[in-house]
Amino acid sequence: MDARKAVSEFLGTLLLVFFAVGSAVLGAEYIGTVGIALTFGFTLLALAYALGPVSGCHINPAVTLGMLMAGRLSPRAAVEYWVAQVLGGITGALLLFILAKQVPGLETSGAFGSNGYGYRSPVGVNTFGALIAETVLTFLLVYVILDVTHRVAVVGFDGLAMGLALAAVHLVGIPLTGTSVNPARSIGPAIFAGPDALAQLWLFILAPLAGGALAAVVHAVTHPAGEPRQIADEAAAADAGGGRR
Repeated sequence: MDARKAVSEFLGTLLLVFFAVGSAVLGAEYIGTVGIALTFGFTLLALAYALGPVSGCHINPAVTLGMLMAGRLSPRAAVEYWVAQVLGGITGALLLFILAKQVPGLETSGAFGSNGYGYRSPVGVNTFGALIAETVLTFLLVYVILDVTHRVAVVGFDGLAMGLALAAVHLVGIPLTGTSVNPARSIGPAIFAGPDALAQLWLFILAPLAGGALAAVVHAVTHPAGEPRQIADEAAAADAGGGRR
């Protein structure tokens, strides 16, 4: 077990839940949907550069599944990542819950940044609609991450694309389900939101994993193994030829 990577995934997921979900729990009336979406995107962007060189900054079981299917992670490492991410999400939610309890009149039961469909959805989207939304939104996020990262570590502008993708899916998904696209992000808040949130949690585990798996399959078609290196080699050859001229 690589302790550094496990700690990185634990810490990253904890911070994502505390700050990003916290923006919905503590500041929704002040920053609105756009503010919440940007908080998720900015948090991932910052963490990608801080933790990306250590673990790749998956902080999301769906991303880890995509990396596993793409052959960039061993099954054992994937399990370690998943355990660290879920524990991080629960710990982040616990810290947020403790903080929320210090705010007079703030209700923590029922919502608490959890995800939902039907009567728990802002627009009342049904179960099938929520499944479609979460699968497609997660597909976009994981597909972008797989496309811009051709290795385990995050380098260059990889983090920017990751953060923008997460902000975009939240802009679309918040009115529908509150936007999960991340089982670890959903598990933690649901534990403290109560039985209604827990009863619907299955969808926000299943759909993101399905979206992540689908992204890995499509990525293998659009970005076959070896393509990034071939493109780089062709560019290098062209530069060398230009230099000779």
